[in-house]
Amino acid sequence: SQAEQSMESFLSLFDPNQDDGFDEEPELNGNSSGGGSSSSDYEMDANANERSLGEGSSAPEPGHLIIDFERGKLPPEPQLGNVEYKLKLVNPSKQRFEHLVTQMKWRLREGNGEAIYEIGVSDSGYLQGLSDKDMNASLTTLKQMAHRLGASTSVLRRKTIASRRAVAEVLVRKIPDDQHNIEVRVAVLGGADAGKSTLLGVLTQDELDNGHGRARLNMFRHMHEIQSGRTSCISHETLGFDALGNVVNYKYNEMMTAEEISDRSSKLVTFMDLAGHRRYMRTTVQALSGYSPHYAMLVVSAGSGCNDTTEEHLAIVRALDMPFFILVTKTDITSPDATVQELCNLLTTIGCRKVPFVVTNTDEAISAGSNQVSENIVPIFCVSNVTGTGLNLVTKFLYVLSPGISNAEKDRLEQESCEFQIDEIFRVSDVGPVVGGLLVQGVLTENMPMKIGPLPNGSFHPVTVNTIHRNKAPCRVVRAGQSASLSFALDQELPTLRGGMVLLGDFGNGVDEPYGTYFFQAKVSVLFHATAIYVGFQTTVHIGSIRQTAVIRGIMGGERLGTNDCASVMFEFVGHPEYVRPGMRILFREGTSKGIGVVTQVFPVNKTGTK
Repeated sequence: SQAEQSMESFLSLFDPNQDDGFDEEPELNGNSSGGGSSSSDYEMDANANERSLGEGSSAPEPGHLIIDFERGKLPPEPQLGNVEYKLKLVNPSKQRFEHLVTQMKWRLREGNGEAIYEIGVSDSGYLQGLSDKDMNASLTTLKQMAHRLGASTSVLRRKTIASRRAVAEVLVRKIPDDQHNIEVRVAVLGGADAGKSTLLGVLTQDELDNGHGRARLNMFRHMHEIQSGRTSCISHETLGFDALGNVVNYKYNEMMTAEEISDRSSKLVTFMDLAGHRRYMRTTVQALSGYSPHYAMLVVSAGSGCNDTTEEHLAIVRALDMPFFILVTKTDITSPDATVQELCNLLTTIGCRKVPFVVTNTDEAISAGSNQVSENIVPIFCVSNVTGTGLNLVTKFLYVLSPGISNAEKDRLEQESCEFQIDEIFRVSDVGPVVGGLLVQGVLTENMPMKIGPLPNGSFHPVTVNTIHRNKAPCRVVRAGQSASLSFALDQELPTLRGGMVLLGDFGNGVDEPYGTYFFQAKVSVLFHATAIYVGFQTTVHIGSIRQTAVIRGIMGGERLGTNDCASVMFEFVGHPEYVRPGMRILFREGTSKGIGVVTQVFPVNKTGTK
């Protein structure tokens, strides 16, 4: 629309990425550093630009960029996002260098601390290539640019194209100033016996499995899990990457601890190992809703293929609108071809409409990792935990996977008042109760006065946060979107804690006093129900870390809801009041029935009197 266009042109005034028409520094003395004529190089690029635009190609939307050198041509450079094309970066003038650094800063902000540079590629996507001398000079300049910003560079791949000219793809990574490393949270899903815990054991301990469950023993938290071989609770495991892309795990050296891994890594992938057995489905849904992971990793066994649990997990991930990728395990026992075909059929069905992308080499793994945000692609990896086949592709993919939240959104969330959702509660000797969960918005620091609740009467209780731990290591500050564990000052009284409570910033003004609610209204869509839903229907409701039974008290504009129906519905919590805000995402399920929605209105206890 006209308004949007004018807004875009206005915003472009502030965009340091706006191209100034120069793809490299033109030499003043007429000598090109590459041996040939610099101007002819530039003319070639201009012609390439005209040619590609003449073909009617348009810049792709951010996040929908497929980088594939094999095609001989890339899509035109996107205006937004964290991918930048550079023809060459040879001996730039001081002014040009400053402009390039500003541009890199912008791309790093767009990618949440990570940017990908394509060297030897014109803005139109034409693979021009550079001589070895020019390429090395360009990579040196890129390194200097990154050094200026305190960032590191690592060459992801370098390809030789026609007439011994090369193109390269470089990952630039800068750890945000106050954050020790970039964190990506991955939820691990799949049916029982698919090999989820074993896979994480192999990735994080760097030790192959013996085929009899040795690798998974380190993942289990309870004795009954070790005896039955089944995960029943959520366990968190971390895999680190250093600035050069090497894996940092417990095998890095003899003295590795979780704290050491965190210290040595510039990027941390936190895996949440979820239970696959149907019996523990509520724990699994709770984690997906409460910890809001950036990605889901669906693990499928090549032997048993897609079963009911796989399809159920797939449905929940899609209901929560979460990008995901698939790992087919146990390929050392049977060929994965039939299972991959089955998955492709499942992903391309009318209800799903995803694009399966089977990853077979490093190039494809990097492409899949850089494009995972374009949510239609679902990368599929075939791995073996016993022989180690395909695991290197998975680690390469995880190395380039970015958290996928825009910086503007991150800044906006950090400006909001503090809200921490409590998911797990631990008792630690000499420390007292410790709560684990996710900071949804705001910034949380040590010794900060907070309010915890809601209590059974809907009110909140003042508390002070004493210490903070992230990734099993102490830290001073937590920002929006990060998970952490908090302890409280020992000398204060604490109410009875339960999962689903929240910690809110205590402003002490008493005006906007937070309160719990029994009744809330939500606009919902029923994904599946065997018959129909009527008033009085009881269901388990998940809102963030809240998990409680609720009853439908009213359906606006009708008396029943069937599969695919949408309506505004009034819910009432059965047990105790919860803290709910309009705009929160809701997932409700009962047996095979599932529905999703958004909270539109709440009726706090203090405004509506008693229940």
